[in-house]
Formats: sequence, structure tokens, C-alpha cells
Amino acid sequence: MTDDIRTLPADFADVLAQSPYARLLGVELREGADGPLFLLPFQPHNIGNDGLPALHGGVIGGFLETAALLHLLWLRESVDLARTVDFSIDYLRTGKPEAMWARCSVTKQGKRVANVLMTAWQESEDKPVAVARAHFLLS
Repeated sequence: MTDDIRTLPADFADVLAQSPYARLLGVELREGADGPLFLLPFQPHNIGNDGLPALHGGVIGGFLETAALLHLLWLRESVDLARTVDFSIDYLRTGKPEAMWARCSVTKQGKRVANVLMTAWQESEDKPVAVARAHFLLS
């Protein structure tokens, strides 16, 4: 899956560098055949349950929300950050202590609001760790 991925242009790296939360999580952007892919590299401080171990649910949710916001920037070719109206996540599997990928798709974009679906996976995109839906207010 990652063979056809290349790094996004430098201006996106600048956008990502301006987000303290994305830097804390270590979020990276890559460009795949169908648009941007988002990578959450494994970092020990992202573990929420040392007993399993498992990624913290808030890290997964924050990763997906960040991915959606960045996806909207990419899609709209804009530097104006959208604002989250609502966010709903379904955790489907345990987030293992390894890298996680995410893909977003905009199901509807109007002049003021966008509806985005997000999927996060580790082993295979066919086995998602979490899926989320969100509405964003566009500026």
C-alpha cells in the first residue's frame, strides 16, 4: 500500500509544522493515488493502556480529526482552517503499538459546511481500527 506514496509538497509541511498538536502526535502527510494519506507513527507517549499495550483513544480521535482538517485544506487548496462543528467516532479494534494510517473522504461540501468521513487502520485498510464522521464550518 505504501509503495505508491510520496511526500506532499513543502507548503503542506509548513502547515503541519504550525500545528502543535499534530507535532505532538507526530502526524505526517503522504500523497497516494486517491489523494492524501495520513500517518501516525508509533510513539511510546501515545500509549493509553500499558497493560495491553494500546494506543490511547483520544490519540486516535485527535489523529482522525487532524487528518480531516488537513484533508479539507488539501481539497480546498486553502490555508483557512475549518472549525469542527461535531465529531463522532466508532472504535472497532484495539490500536496496537505500531504506526496507524488514515484516509478521509468528503461526502458533502457546501459553501459553509463540509461533511467528512475518516477511516484509520494499521494492518489493512479492510480492517479499520476506527471510523469517524464530522461536520466542519468552512471559513
